[in-house]
Amino acid sequence: MKMYIQPFVRYMEEEKGLSLSTLEAYHRDVQQFAEFSQACGIEQPSNVQRSHLMLYLGRLKEQGRAAATISRTVASIRSFFHYLIREGIVAHDPSVLLELPKAAKKKPSVLTQDEIERLLAAPDVTTLQGVRDKAMLELLYATGIRVSELIALNVHDVRTDLRFVHCGGEAGKERVVPISREASQWAQAYIDEHRPSLLRSVQNKEAQSEQEALFLNISGQRLSRQGFWKIIKKYGQEAGISGDITPRTLRHSFAVHMLEGGADLRSVQEMLGHADLSTTQVYVQAARQNMKEVYEKHHPHGNNRTSHESMERR
Repeated sequence: MKMYIQPFVRYMEEEKGLSLSTLEAYHRDVQQFAEFSQACGIEQPSNVQRSHLMLYLGRLKEQGRAAATISRTVASIRSFFHYLIREGIVAHDPSVLLELPKAAKKKPSVLTQDEIERLLAAPDVTTLQGVRDKAMLELLYATGIRVSELIALNVHDVRTDLRFVHCGGEAGKERVVPISREASQWAQAYIDEHRPSLLRSVQNKEAQSEQEALFLNISGQRLSRQGFWKIIKKYGQEAGISGDITPRTLRHSFAVHMLEGGADLRSVQEMLGHADLSTTQVYVQAARQNMKEVYEKHHPHGNNRTSHESMERR
């Protein structure tokens, strides 16, 4: 079965135009299912039955995998069998009648304005890497772009003079997103004064092909997704932010803070690159809840205890 995985991923890239992160998820999901099948003595995809898939999904549930992860796994396996049918490798799709688990709607993880300021102030901007990290964090919060879009940026994608970023987005959907003056200034400082030093560390021709990459690691190559995850977790700890912080946390925070500031939902949808408005609406409730908390904390009559005490004095 494993021999069909790479051609499948290549097909999904060329025919469907999926993003790198989505392709990686598809590859990982199908690879893990193939390993499970092999352990069960199933070598050929034509021998896979619905009962095998049910057993595999049950195993994932026992391992504590989230409903969203299991749903994505089902989608990956379905796409794999659709490809196999298209190529004439199998005659039937065992995943047709699989039921997707209902994923609970999870409130997006959002940082407060104070936490954002502490996070953005965490990098040591007297160092080369500190300026790079400061520019990345400022850009991520200023635009709400995905981490995959951030690390895919090339130098010419950031127009600091006009203050906008051009990013590829998912499935080849390009968009232009405005950036703040602060993010623009740090990005330009990094490009002018610090990126050249990282670029000089390039040692081979393969790395030289990445000379257009905006954000580089210490080897002069394009920064990886995993590399940025380590960076943001490091600064989250240094900023004293409790809880798990990921690049998506800044994306969520951007959306909620924009809505709290009065931005309309359609504009936020466009900046985030959401195809469906309903995807953006998840942030509306979070913004309303945050507004309620701010009101109760800062308005003289907003605290319920204060109101109760006033009633008792009457």
